[in-house]
Amino acid sequence: MFHWLGLRKGLPLWWSYKLNKEMEDDVADIFEGIADTRMNLLQAWTTEYWDHLDRLLAQLSAGAGAGPLGNAQAACERLFAETRTRAADFSELFLLDAEGRVACSTDSRHRGDTYGSGSLIAPGIAYARSVPGGRKCLFGPYADPLTLKLGPSTSSFHDKMTLLFITPVMVNGEWQGALCGRVPNDVIGDLIQRESGHVYPDSGDNYLFMAKPALNAGIAPGTALSRSRFEDRTFTRGENLKDGVSTDWGTVSVREHTELELIFTDPATGQLHPGVADTIRQGSNLFVAFPGYSDYRHIPVIGKGVTFRLPHCPDVWGMMCEGDLEEVYRIRSIRWTQFRHSLGWLAGLGALGTVLAYFLSAGDLPVIGAVAVGLFNLLFGLSMVWSLDRRGNRETARQMRRLNRFIRINAEGKGDLTQRLDTSAFANNETRDLAKWINNMIDSLEGVMLQVKLASGDVLTNQRILLETTGATAGTTERVSGKINEMILGIRSQLKDIDNAKDAAGEMRETLRRLEDKASANIGVAQGELVRITDKMRQIADRVTETNRSIEAFMVTTEDIRSVLGVIEEISAQTHLLALNASIEAARVGEQGRGFAVVAAEIKKLADSTRQSTEEVHGIVRHIHENAQRATETMGEGTRVVAEGTALVAAASEILNHTQEDDSLKSQIIDEVVAIMEKIALVSKQNRRISAEVEGTVQELLGDFLHVRHTSNHVEAITGLLQQLVGQFRLSDARIR
Repeated sequence: MFHWLGLRKGLPLWWSYKLNKEMEDDVADIFEGIADTRMNLLQAWTTEYWDHLDRLLAQLSAGAGAGPLGNAQAACERLFAETRTRAADFSELFLLDAEGRVACSTDSRHRGDTYGSGSLIAPGIAYARSVPGGRKCLFGPYADPLTLKLGPSTSSFHDKMTLLFITPVMVNGEWQGALCGRVPNDVIGDLIQRESGHVYPDSGDNYLFMAKPALNAGIAPGTALSRSRFEDRTFTRGENLKDGVSTDWGTVSVREHTELELIFTDPATGQLHPGVADTIRQGSNLFVAFPGYSDYRHIPVIGKGVTFRLPHCPDVWGMMCEGDLEEVYRIRSIRWTQFRHSLGWLAGLGALGTVLAYFLSAGDLPVIGAVAVGLFNLLFGLSMVWSLDRRGNRETARQMRRLNRFIRINAEGKGDLTQRLDTSAFANNETRDLAKWINNMIDSLEGVMLQVKLASGDVLTNQRILLETTGATAGTTERVSGKINEMILGIRSQLKDIDNAKDAAGEMRETLRRLEDKASANIGVAQGELVRITDKMRQIADRVTETNRSIEAFMVTTEDIRSVLGVIEEISAQTHLLALNASIEAARVGEQGRGFAVVAAEIKKLADSTRQSTEEVHGIVRHIHENAQRATETMGEGTRVVAEGTALVAAASEILNHTQEDDSLKSQIIDEVVAIMEKIALVSKQNRRISAEVEGTVQELLGDFLHVRHTSNHVEAITGLLQQLVGQFRLSDARIR
């Protein structure tokens, strides 16, 4: 019946459970709600912080042409500081380049450090780079001494356990580094514990553990991933894990921190305790009935276990939301308290009435005895009612007034959300339970109001930036509008010029056509004259050729004459010689030879005359030959001139033909130019329409910017009002994230 608890431990717990058996469904809903709320809170928080990194990466990329790494150090640090202001849970933001060197960081001490293949974050970087294009990675928790050195962010508890957000920096599909955000792991412990609103303050514990490791394969299933509230002396009213929790099977303790040091096993068996084991095996587990199950302290607990995967975390985590069975069913209902108190009075009434009746029945005064019994019952009943009112109704009313006053203070809109009800001041009944839930509600409301306060501040900051940007953009738009108006005026002027050019092109085409017609007629006449000139030049060339041939024949004849003259000269020389010889012979003969001497003298004269005539003829022939030679040269020159003239005539004829063709081509080109001008005119008309539309759009844009500016002012006013409303509540600054 009492299972592993035994009679001594089991009987009181069984009795508490039986007294509150009707609460079992409510307890199940409580743990379901706690588990769902905490899981959704973790999911939303992780998504929010990925969004912060995405926004930062977009700002870095927008500010550098060569990607985020191209930013100046000052600009990078400014953007990092702004992001840390919005995302306070980050203890550090840093940017790694392609070689793993810290190029920029919110902590200057970290800048320049290099993370190689054997570094603490190498598995997370390798996972982020393991697919083309890269992927995000939520790496951890892991122990990083630098986290301890940097100090806490928003959690009052701090050690070296770290969660690291890794966002790849890709340029043109190539890995250029990673944008990283460091979060102390105790932050997520605060997220799921929400200490001030804990429903079960004495024993309730919400903790994370490894369910199915993937990236962190060295972490065994069931290993703690978050801080247990029993780790620190702040949370527990008994033993704690730092000092050691005693069990019959030994002491359970941690040296530095819960994460990765504690595996949730049952000390009696050495196996994972049933809550964690069943959650890993089934994916979820709910157990709220007696006798519960044993945890690592070997204490009966009940609760809800769930498994989930945070965004971009390859590991599957588990979460247990537990409470000790004794505390959960410790409550004693007002109904039971009143019944037990009334039962005591009724028992006393019965006993005293019996004794009184016994003594009165011994006498002979039945009337007096009846009156006495009646008076006794009346007095005893009045005492019982007074006692029940004082110890029951009055105390319940007092506690309800306390609850009413606390709720009224906050309901009036000027409440102090840092206050909590002291649950120990309430009886262990529904009023204490109600006080715990009111505390939980106020804690949730304070968390919401803190988020609203931060969000409104962020909205106001961004609204002012938007307003400044809108004003600058409006001014730029006005300048652009002025430039567009100038451009439109220029376009309109160009349109007029284009229209005039089109008209001038049309007139030029008509003029060229008339000139072309006249030129064609003149070219026809010139071509006819050139044909006749060509014929005459051909006839001249023929005559010159014939004359040249005649002169050449004459020169041949003069050469023959010169040859004959040569012969005559030889004959004359011989004749002169013979005459000389005859004179000599006649002189030797004497008188008989005188007549022969006279003949010889005459022959000599004839020879001399022949020689002289031959010389004269030879000079004449030489002169004729020279003149004929010059005439031949002149005729050759004339032949060349005639040939050149013929070539010039042919060239002139060809030029005239080409000129006629060029005139046709010019006319065609002019037609094409006119066609192009007409197309330009058509496009210009379209541009005129488009420019008018652009002008109208710019005017609309200016109006929109003015509207945005007014809207921004309105939103700023609303944000100011929102901050004023939030400012009416007093909030815990230590919880601001």
